Amino acid sequence: MTYVSALNPLSATDLLSSFGTIGILVVLFAETGLLIGFFLPGDSLLFTAGLICATGVGGLNLSLPWVLVAAAAGALAGAQVGFLIGRGAGAALTARAGRPRLAAGLRRAEELFIRYGPAKAIVLARFIPVVRTVLNPLAGALHTPVAMFTVWQAVGGLLWSVGLVLAGYALGAFVPGIDQYLLPVIAVVVVVSLIPLARELIRERRRSPES
Repeated sequence: MTYVSALNPLSATDLLSSFGTIGILVVLFAETGLLIGFFLPGDSLLFTAGLICATGVGGLNLSLPWVLVAAAAGALAGAQVGFLIGRGAGAALTARAGRPRLAAGLRRAEELFIRYGPAKAIVLARFIPVVRTVLNPLAGALHTPVAMFTVWQAVGGLLWSVGLVLAGYALGAFVPGIDQYLLPVIAVVVVVSLIPLARELIRERRRSPES
């Protein structure tokens, strides 16, 4: 009980040391398929898992093939479930996004749909925290064709999940001693992944005096 209570769900290293490869699947499924998972660290989890596969830092032993399978399965299955939930619940589901971060993510997702169209928006959303959580049910609520959503969420999901894992693995494999700087590297990944969300929140603050 003490071990579980000490787990930090926002820490990629805590999640990986506690749950291993299965934790990657579960976290990515929750982050991309369930609105309650919007706060989970998908980007840093994927990158850190790839880095650990190459270096074994912290005594963790993760298999790159299994990490890739878990990452892809969680990302693809989660998005499809989120889409089906949105398709069934309709606009009532997105109306419940009352938290500021979820509301901002929802507005950003709607802007992506309008600006780029469904296909490109579905792919781009994978790389924007929170937006990748809300866009899938939004696509379902907007009655995006199932075949179109499935194809493009698979393209975006694989680019995002496999790409980040391999990026972390490449860094660990080709940069000697990078495991000594694990925390700073993860911090950089987290900061970079939060840039799109920060820009969106700044835009929302600028809009609020005008409304």
